[in-house]
Amino acid sequence: MVADSPGRLLENNFLILNLNDPCAIADADAAQHLRVGAELDIVTHHRHIVILMAIAQRDALAQCAAGADLHIAMDEDAAEVPDADAGADLRFGASVPDWPAFPDSAAALAYLKQHYKLVILSNVDRVSFAGSNRRLGVEFDAIYTAQDIGSYKPDPRNFAYMLDRLQERGIGPAQILHTAQSLFHDHAPAKRAGLASCWIDRRHAAVGWGATPPPPAGAGYDFRFTSMAAMADAHRAAIGH
Repeated sequence: MVADSPGRLLENNFLILNLNDPCAIADADAAQHLRVGAELDIVTHHRHIVILMAIAQRDALAQCAAGADLHIAMDEDAAEVPDADAGADLRFGASVPDWPAFPDSAAALAYLKQHYKLVILSNVDRVSFAGSNRRLGVEFDAIYTAQDIGSYKPDPRNFAYMLDRLQERGIGPAQILHTAQSLFHDHAPAKRAGLASCWIDRRHAAVGWGATPPPPAGAGYDFRFTSMAAMADAHRAAIGH
């Protein structure tokens, strides 16, 4: 529903922005003013799709569960489904820190850390990313989450927030390589922000764009690898190791 696996969701660093037909949201950007800062979950409830949005604080999940922010009526011909477990959204949100990363990510990041500063620009909240960070086992030089920023990628505010804070550390745009999976959520806005980018194309053997919308016209990247391990291997080869 979100990605092929929990690990893919974490590395993609995106949340659901849209649904498939016949329940598609015509304008997914309209949801951004809600300041989504944590999880986005989909549950079924009386022939409706309910999108529960956590706004900045985890305890807001309870408020979302009591009165969902957004309802999209399903096709009238859709099959009846049983009522959703009232606590499923809370358990789902609380499980994010326990989701595994991709098998190659920790080793690749440990290698790259020897040569570069590593910065996270993530669409999850601080508590959720802390769980992911423990599994990755690397000390990042900076971590900027959607909870910190108050918006989520591909909103340009996320990139502006990161660039402003890295500039305070003496790191300019020309020194940054934005590395991510989603062309829609990461590479398109990174290009608009003037950043070079590296596409980790883990869906290289799959058809379509998975849970993400198709990238906008003009979305591009400077490097492409099918995994973080492949990216690390390319660096080793480039420096003669």
